[in-house]
Amino acid sequence: MSFRNLDIGLLRTFVAVAEKENFAVAAEQVFRTQAAVSQQMQKLEAALDCVLFERVGRSKRLTTAGSRLLDYARRIVGLNDEAYRAMTQRAFDEPVKVGACADAVDSLIPEYLKMCAEVFPGLRVDIQVGRRRWLTSSLRRGEIDLVVMLDPVPNPEFDQVVLRTSPVTWIAGARYHHQPGAPVPLVLIEGACPFHSMAIKSLSEANIPWRIAFQTSTLAGIRAALRAGMGVTPRTVEMLAPDLKVLDPHAGMPALPTISYRLYARTDKLSESALGISHLISPR
Repeated sequence: MSFRNLDIGLLRTFVAVAEKENFAVAAEQVFRTQAAVSQQMQKLEAALDCVLFERVGRSKRLTTAGSRLLDYARRIVGLNDEAYRAMTQRAFDEPVKVGACADAVDSLIPEYLKMCAEVFPGLRVDIQVGRRRWLTSSLRRGEIDLVVMLDPVPNPEFDQVVLRTSPVTWIAGARYHHQPGAPVPLVLIEGACPFHSMAIKSLSEANIPWRIAFQTSTLAGIRAALRAGMGVTPRTVEMLAPDLKVLDPHAGMPALPTISYRLYARTDKLSESALGISHLISPR
């Protein structure tokens, strides 16, 4: 009898979907798109020749076969992580300096820190928040080890990997209503920012009048202005909150491109600790 090896990455995603009962929520946990999670589960079902989930309303519930697999999957993933910790954590005694843009700190970084704490207990991780130009120069000088930031175009100067590609949407406060014919009031980060240039470029190309209603240097300032109904901003869907909304596609706003969260590494030798974090958070 021949045996096949189960892909631990597929099992990890399977456990996330089983626990969250929702592909979209599970996708955030494993840092993949909803479409990628769906493809992973189709691949796992094909490998096992069985159906693992059934739709119940908006939820994904385990079938009998899925319930049978879940305990095995949890044990396999747990043993994999335990073995990895046992074999590598002794080398991970050097602090890691991670730079991140505000959007990454607001969305991806908390889960990454949780993963690091679980896999590398005791490892010290220092997070430094800054804007793209400062992060890039700090990485170039070797002052930080890794950088997680939004970047519309990859920087070929550094080793890198795409962590997540997210759609960019027009976001406003929950009670915001645009006055037809009036210039679009923009809420923007001041200075060099991919969303700043994206907003002006897309509206100008669509011949839609606009004005800058509010500028700030922080993401907290953007949120405050949106909640006050001062205008709209282009941002990734990760920024959404109960008191914010995506503008209806029929509102006449131009479509926006996707943008990627990228992981960059310093150009000289990385420590074992930094390499371990890089491998841990990179998509498998």
